Amino acid sequence: MAERGGIFAGDDPFLIAQAWMAEAEALEPNDANAIALSTVDPDGMPNARMVLLKEIEAPGAGQGAFVFYTNYGSAKGREIEAAGKAAFVMHWKSLRRQIRVRGMTEREDGPQADAYYASRSLKSRLGAWASDQSQPLSGRTVLMAEVAKVTAEHGANPARPPFWGGFRINPVEIEFWADGAFRLHDRFQWRRKTVSDAWDVRRLNP
Repeated sequence: MAERGGIFAGDDPFLIAQAWMAEAEALEPNDANAIALSTVDPDGMPNARMVLLKEIEAPGAGQGAFVFYTNYGSAKGREIEAAGKAAFVMHWKSLRRQIRVRGMTEREDGPQADAYYASRSLKSRLGAWASDQSQPLSGRTVLMAEVAKVTAEHGANPARPPFWGGFRINPVEIEFWADGAFRLHDRFQWRRKTVSDAWDVRRLNP
């Protein structure tokens, strides 16, 4: 295992990620939990977009996952379901650090998803019902009319839509990167063949 110290120290990459996130939340002016999520379509064409990471799970023993939420019928939802894999990068300009993740995906559409949905603002919950995400839209007035319609239908306490929920990324690769002088950056890569294997850690060239 590569010799590590300072901000890279620790035997659990998910705890390291949580610590970096906590630092970023204190310094980043906006959306410290923003990630650039990458998927591929059925033709192998890559896709990327910004989403908000909602949880870094770290139950112990180097096991854990990264969780975000979306409309399952969206482009990213369909691509994730088809491939069963996804990747993302999280970059913090204030800290001059980033985390890269690649892994296998699974739905989170149980009580955890219900709880997160319930924690959102009412307008966001109604918006999830109203938006046919990633599909063509003739105009904003059409969208607002749909918002009014679902508001009348679902009221002030809408249940989570069956087409909306979470995805959990169970990583097989996590890379921690920190800016170095003269572009001699520090990079440590955690790798394993399957999500149940032990981690192997190595330092990478900048």
